[in-house]
Amino acid sequence: MKQFIRIASGQGFWGDLQIAPIDQVRKGHIDYMMLDYLAEVTMSIMQKQKLKDPKLGYAKDLIPLFDEILPDIVKKGIKVITNGGGVNPLACRDAIFAVAKKHNIKNLKIGVVYGDDILPEIDALAKKNIHLDNMETGEKLSSVRQHVISANVYFGAQPIVEVLKQGAQIVITGRTTDTGLTLAPMMYEFNWQWDDWNKIAAGTVAGHILECGGQASGGNYTGDWKSVPDLANIGFPIAEAYPDGKFIITKHDNTGGLVSSSTVKEQLLYEIGNPKNYITPDCVADFTTIHLKDVAANRVEVSGIKGTSATDSYKVSMAYFDGYTAFSTLTYAWPDALAKAKRADEILRTRLLKLGLMFDEIRTEFLGYDSCFGPLSQHPELLNEVVMRVGVRGKDKNAMERFSREIAPLILTGPPSVTGFAAGRPKPSEVIAYWPALIPKSAVTPKVEVESL
Repeated sequence: MKQFIRIASGQGFWGDLQIAPIDQVRKGHIDYMMLDYLAEVTMSIMQKQKLKDPKLGYAKDLIPLFDEILPDIVKKGIKVITNGGGVNPLACRDAIFAVAKKHNIKNLKIGVVYGDDILPEIDALAKKNIHLDNMETGEKLSSVRQHVISANVYFGAQPIVEVLKQGAQIVITGRTTDTGLTLAPMMYEFNWQWDDWNKIAAGTVAGHILECGGQASGGNYTGDWKSVPDLANIGFPIAEAYPDGKFIITKHDNTGGLVSSSTVKEQLLYEIGNPKNYITPDCVADFTTIHLKDVAANRVEVSGIKGTSATDSYKVSMAYFDGYTAFSTLTYAWPDALAKAKRADEILRTRLLKLGLMFDEIRTEFLGYDSCFGPLSQHPELLNEVVMRVGVRGKDKNAMERFSREIAPLILTGPPSVTGFAAGRPKPSEVIAYWPALIPKSAVTPKVEVESL
């Protein structure tokens, strides 16, 4: 057993900083790198891509990335784990194999975890009395069933561990929990048992810290953000993990950013509900037991984490078509910028009503005034400029298109001093809504496959 392993965060979402994983591989020692590409809405985007082309449906950014770093990770023996396989992890594997052939790399083993896509099985599950109703609202899935475009189960670390045991250097998964990407190498390297809840919780917390990339190393930091050095060259976080469950969050030397108990705390509080019950497929972690200690510059020790047994359910992330939306902006200048923008909003709404256009929602924000704070804002109204941002949402695409033709006329038929209409008429775009559900673990089984080039 290794004394410790270093697991690097390379991406926090699809579209994250492209240089980050390259720096992680080249600027210091790491054993593993996790790349988190998936958000809830990402799966529906990938599903639509796959419907257009059966060879797509994964994070295409992975291919130029591997074209850059594959020789490095093979030479250094770094293992990469990513959920960037999206809804087509097998195609993603084949594309990476093609990159390996380009670089004349031999004996590369890639493991794939799939089986999370249950979209074709929804109706069959309903016949087995598994209805996938909304876990937050209690709504019946039948109310939106015909509009569902993706349905993916959140698997945990176990199938990733299985492919690591089979010798995979690269692991491509579909919808896997963000935390599982980091927990899996700890389970594998330290031979932790699947009922050692405290250690599993520790690995889960490490995964939660790494999952958002540079957010744990000073990016998006709302504390003393002005003191964070060299954000232009931010180093993404690394978990230096030990067999007893303790780990240290750090980053490579000679990179920007900041790893401190404050930056780590801020990431720990990000996207959690009840801190005593952070539920994953692998365990339930108690975030109130976490102890943090700054042990050196850019080194934070994390210890004392407690956990309890996993639940008998997986979470299912579903997406469904829920109409259309359209947005547009106009900028109003001093004097009386805010008053002009508000009057323009009144005029637009009056015209839309006169046209008989009905929307599920119409919302206006005055950027620079109260678009973030709303009624809680307190500040002067003598502004140099205000951007009016207006959006509508509804099921009638024709109404959206008619709305788009009412923006430009405000330039000459509304309050004066307007500018900023350079993008042309807004185009309606589809609204993809989120539908969370639970499914018994007994109803779905992860599939694993390991192949060598």
